[in-house]
Amino acid sequence: MSESTTAPPRKVAPFVAGAVALVLAVLFGVLLVVEPSSDTAETVLLDRAAPAAVGEFDDGTAFELSRRRGSWVVLNFFTSTCIPCRNEHPELIEFVDQQRSLGVNGAEFYTIVQNDDPADVAAFFDEFGGDWPVVFDVDYSFQNGFGVAQVPETWIIDPNGIVRGRVISEVSAEFLSTSIQDLRERL
Repeated sequence: MSESTTAPPRKVAPFVAGAVALVLAVLFGVLLVVEPSSDTAETVLLDRAAPAAVGEFDDGTAFELSRRRGSWVVLNFFTSTCIPCRNEHPELIEFVDQQRSLGVNGAEFYTIVQNDDPADVAAFFDEFGGDWPVVFDVDYSFQNGFGVAQVPETWIIDPNGIVRGRVISEVSAEFLSTSIQDLRERL
């Protein structure tokens, strides 16, 4: 019988697990420090009438976008599991507070929920705050009408029901407020 010399098995698993944990920690850190952007996107809806989208509030009552004419309206498409939605949420709270301080001159703000459980949405708002109207897109009227594929996405609609802006990434309170003010001055 011949003797073979084999090295004892190395414990590679702890090193692999450590490397994976490090990569995940770095990615999570990047997500936490990324600045909200103002990436706008061209859309065939820009400068045209907003779709006649309908949805439901959590109590089952109807929400019809066309009935919001006369007010600036900001729609923010959202799901409770979306990390960028979570990142921008404090900015949305600040924006809503700014708009409310303007009284009747402030924009109305609505969260449009896509493919999410109402209990999860309620838990999100309980944990992170925000007391504005939440609309559930139960028949995909908003998603299909506006062509929203990913969240977050934010739309600005003027008092005449005309789409004036679309942002396809996180937004900041400053960006939204400045955009609406600029649009008011131009129109």
